[in-house]
Amino acid sequence: MSTDLVPLRRALISVSDKTGLVELASALVARGIELVSTGGTAKALREASLPVRDVSAITEFPEMLDGRVKTLHPMVHGGLLAVRDDAGHKASMDQYGIAPIDLLVVNLYPFEATVAKGADYETCIENIDIGGPAMLRAAAKNHAWVTVVTDVADYEALLSELDAHDGATTLGFRQSLALTTYARTGAYDAAVSTWMADALGTTAPRRRVIAGELAQGLRYGENPHQGAAFYRDGSGRPGVATARQLQGKALSYNNINDTDAAVELVAEFAPADGPACAIIKHANPCGVARGATAIDAYRAAFDCDRTSAFGGIIALNTTLDAETAAAISEIFTEVVIAPDVTDEAAALFSKKKNLRLLVTGGLPDPTARALAWRQVSGGFLVQDKDSGRIGREDLRVVTKRAPSEDELRDLLFAWKVAKHVKSNAIVYAKGGATVGVGAGQMSRVDSTRIAARKAADMAEVLGLAEVPTKGAVVASDAFFPFPDGLLTAAEAGATAVIQPGGSVRDDEVIAAADEAGLAMVLTGMRHFRH
Repeated sequence: MSTDLVPLRRALISVSDKTGLVELASALVARGIELVSTGGTAKALREASLPVRDVSAITEFPEMLDGRVKTLHPMVHGGLLAVRDDAGHKASMDQYGIAPIDLLVVNLYPFEATVAKGADYETCIENIDIGGPAMLRAAAKNHAWVTVVTDVADYEALLSELDAHDGATTLGFRQSLALTTYARTGAYDAAVSTWMADALGTTAPRRRVIAGELAQGLRYGENPHQGAAFYRDGSGRPGVATARQLQGKALSYNNINDTDAAVELVAEFAPADGPACAIIKHANPCGVARGATAIDAYRAAFDCDRTSAFGGIIALNTTLDAETAAAISEIFTEVVIAPDVTDEAAALFSKKKNLRLLVTGGLPDPTARALAWRQVSGGFLVQDKDSGRIGREDLRVVTKRAPSEDELRDLLFAWKVAKHVKSNAIVYAKGGATVGVGAGQMSRVDSTRIAARKAADMAEVLGLAEVPTKGAVVASDAFFPFPDGLLTAAEAGATAVIQPGGSVRDDEVIAAADEAGLAMVLTGMRHFRH
């Protein structure tokens, strides 16, 4: 017979997530489909007064080993894997009394959720599903004959398919579900292997797997000729992947990339220490500031580089209020992201139809361990996310003059920002705000000059009596290989410097700092960001 249309007569249902279970099963029974089930799923169906047979009645074996063995049996897998128009398969089914299973509905033990809750090792092990993935893979392999559903989101599509084809499914529909199934089992195994590598402290396991769940399709990637999509990794880390979008058109690839950069940067500043704002353009900060209020932080960040802020991404570490929203509305902004938003601010933004407003409900933990991935030709690089932090106790004063208390506060502020600037990174800061940012240059001295020049340009725009780099501090993400970059900062008016140190010319650079009257501290930590 043709395998295009296959009628459904018998379904095996075994689900951990029982969302929509009774509604789906009721619709199947109404279509004359026999239900077979296991454990808690069968119990839920009986409580809903639905007819169901236990798997144990079919296998003639009870569920055993604390439920570890339920469906690993030829009566189940034979029913899933048998090729219905193969004479040999049919003969074996007749010989052993194996009935075909036309529909498999299975979702897996909540392993990822268990890990996310911080469960202990043994609990995580017990939440690794064995029978579920085995059945799903069998049914997906035999999609010429078997319909397999592993996602609650596909229940409605299944019922619509049955309505459209008089209780049958088409080959194209089954192929689509088989693809979803293999992706799910692959992601599940990836989650287990990633967790186990972490649990065992294995930093470089022999094999690594990247898995994700589609968050949204994208019109294109960085450029219109590039296809793209956005996936969640299931970690639940607060940020752009978990945020609720309250208004505006769909995020683009570049929006998502830049918004992630913005929220990761602003998370460096704990809300308990006061409001902070970061403005991002092309993945680099063009203004970052702290303030007594959210609007103070925004205005100080905006005044660092008003030109680049146009069409940028704005992130706050605190609730977006109406006053701040009104100030932001004065220029075109692509995205605003914050942990929360007042009703008044949301109402004000609702008049800006092209502005995307995202609420995260929290901030990512900048100290939490996570992995960062980057593709290269023929492979990919994996590293720990840069969660390195420096406190006052970690700084080593190497110049004759130690920084003042005000300078020290600004040095630590500038250092946090420099961590999020593309290398070579130079950040001038004063009064808890950036006043000049130099990013992504091949030479560190060029970054120093560019940051100073942008600060001078803003002085003209703002009508300042002196350039804002005068009396500022400067942070460098890596050591100064020569004194030239340091002296350029001194010429711009900087009074104190924070940098990792470690150059073979450190002594020469320190001597130049002393001669220029600069205070300089070394961190012993580098923050390259390529």
